Amino acid sequence: MNQSSTQNIPEHHHIPHHVAVIMDGNGRWAKKRFMPRVMGHKRGLDVLEEIVRVCDDAGVRYLTVFAFSTENWRRPAEEVSFLMGLFLVALQKKVIEMNKNGVRLKVIGDRSLFNADIQQSIVDAEKLTENNTGITLTIAADYGGRWDILQAANALIKEGKTEISEADLASKLMLSEAPEPDLFIRTGGETRISNFMLWQMAYAEFYFTDVLWPDFNADEMHKAFASFTKRERRFGRTSEQLPVEQQRS
Repeated sequence: MNQSSTQNIPEHHHIPHHVAVIMDGNGRWAKKRFMPRVMGHKRGLDVLEEIVRVCDDAGVRYLTVFAFSTENWRRPAEEVSFLMGLFLVALQKKVIEMNKNGVRLKVIGDRSLFNADIQQSIVDAEKLTENNTGITLTIAADYGGRWDILQAANALIKEGKTEISEADLASKLMLSEAPEPDLFIRTGGETRISNFMLWQMAYAEFYFTDVLWPDFNADEMHKAFASFTKRERRFGRTSEQLPVEQQRS
């Protein structure tokens, strides 16, 4: 299990080792083009494939994307149905190409509300790619940060824990084996975290852009990387305490 940034100072990296993304703006992208909202989601899946390649080439080891939140079940039934179908396509077809490229796929969230085909496809996709050594792409589906913390606490209660440490809780969270995100990106102009990885992003650097997800490309990703490299990651220290290579010029 990776250590918490509130307990230990993580290693410094010029390129983030773990990037978390809220892929926002699909529906608005489609609406601007007088297309059904669902076409924006379809385009968004193609963009995700490109961004996985860009991150892998840049040296990012973990990419975690918020595909469907626990709150997204409130969307119109037609849109939810389309998203489930798109998720199934990604798991059954897109994963074949990802596997060829050495991508390891993981899915986090509450799987209980997904139909049997999706649940089995998740198992199959994770099994197919589990030994790959490239970037780990994690899809957060029916996921919420508060749900994540609650399921971790309940798991510890079931083990008989009466007093819980930070390390105990962290060990039961989704993605406990991955480093905490260094960089959080949200596209589409919103500046909220929207219940995404609340515990894990305690010390992430935030990058917000007005670019809608279907227009987010390699150039935009590199802009986010460039912003990250300019940040002072102090973790409670002063600027003077940082190694020279981390200090702002």
